[in-house]
Amino acid sequence: MGKATGFLELDRQDRSYADPKERLTHYKEFIVPLPEDKLKAQASRCMNCGIPYCHNGCPVNNIIPDWNHLVYEDDWKNALEVLHSTNNFPEFTGRICPAPCEASCTLNIDDAPVTIKSIECAIVDKGWQEGWIEPQIPLHKTGKAVAVVGSGPAGMACAQQLARAGHSVTLFEKNDRMGGLLRYGIPDFKMEKDLINRRLMQMQAEGVVLKESTEVGVHVSMGSLRENFDAVVMSGGAEEARQLTIPGAEKSGVRLAMEFLTQQNKRNAGDDEMRAAPRGSILATGKHVIVIGGGDTGSDCVGTSNRQGAASVTQIEIMPKPPVRENKALSWPDWPMKLRTSSSHEEGCERDWSILTKRVVGTNGVVEGLECVRVEWADGQMQEIAGSEFTLKADLIFLAMGFVGPRKAGMLDQSEVALDPRGNVAANVVDYQTSVENVFACGDMRRGQSLVVWAIREGRQCARAVDLHLMGTTELPL
Repeated sequence: MGKATGFLELDRQDRSYADPKERLTHYKEFIVPLPEDKLKAQASRCMNCGIPYCHNGCPVNNIIPDWNHLVYEDDWKNALEVLHSTNNFPEFTGRICPAPCEASCTLNIDDAPVTIKSIECAIVDKGWQEGWIEPQIPLHKTGKAVAVVGSGPAGMACAQQLARAGHSVTLFEKNDRMGGLLRYGIPDFKMEKDLINRRLMQMQAEGVVLKESTEVGVHVSMGSLRENFDAVVMSGGAEEARQLTIPGAEKSGVRLAMEFLTQQNKRNAGDDEMRAAPRGSILATGKHVIVIGGGDTGSDCVGTSNRQGAASVTQIEIMPKPPVRENKALSWPDWPMKLRTSSSHEEGCERDWSILTKRVVGTNGVVEGLECVRVEWADGQMQEIAGSEFTLKADLIFLAMGFVGPRKAGMLDQSEVALDPRGNVAANVVDYQTSVENVFACGDMRRGQSLVVWAIREGRQCARAVDLHLMGTTELPL
């Protein structure tokens, strides 16, 4: 424990944002980091609780009190070692994780948790700056070959751990660049993609072979992978988006959120318009935008639409408006259901709740509006409120209503693995094995749509399970 009275003497202070007027002019990250002296002071607020609830709140079980203490002691290099012992990519989670660890912090009982996420991000950013992060090349090779299919955070973590265990690992990605939804689902203003590129360079130095633009089930068969590799890990994510099933939803202005976000990320990467948008550009410039879905993907559509110069942006959600403050006696240390306002919302957006969409209206296939009705919820049941119908002006409608599971065509169909009742690949969290011999599954493809930090956890645990399966023993951590 760095300072026994730190939490009594110091108030919570976190990173700030650049002014909205300035940050809306570009797609770069806009977080203003805390200086080191303030970070050390914030780290001193950690109470090193007898029961560190932050451990359970964090899916990768980060050893948070330890690296808080090391930061307070100005021992950043050892703090980085402790951080990397549980998390392969803390620069990802330090930017885009919602920080369930902070919700579980004992100091969150008074709404003033330790700034865990900011400290985590500062540790790894300093590690890169100082040149402390280097490839961990295995001393011996096992002679075993593993194919990892899907290069999102689960696949990246799994591939890196297996390579460090001495296996020959090939990472397959259907898109033209590695990273999965980290690359094309997360806007650059939340996480710039050079962060992914330098990790991929580290992984290549550790022996991972990268195969972009190679879709398993299309360019290479699942059968050939099983024949040529000792094990196959499926980490392809849950990309099947929930569709809007109302009259008029087929109109050209109704688009999936991921199409929109992917296009802009490709433009930011320098792709020309035909490569970025081969099926036609989706641009919010000068348009009235409706975003259906109140989660992070919807928020990302809001921020991207505003940067493109939308005339207006409205985000609607079918569920009731959450409370501004949760009841800590009922929720802590679990993740609370409460109102969350993102940086994108602060940049300009109308938000509304308990809204059911009824019909997309327009002429000649062009969207002009969205007919809606207000609903009320009682005992988990939804009922329309008579006389509450209204129409929102709309030129573009983005569907950000979540995902229903992995795509079945291609790899999954060829693999013939069993699926669970929700349509995800059936595998447990002990050995991560599917119903097909030597085929494993992890990440969103196994658990359903979830957080980056959960994907990293599953990728690491799956790698351990594969190593144990192939070698009979493993030194990879849980």
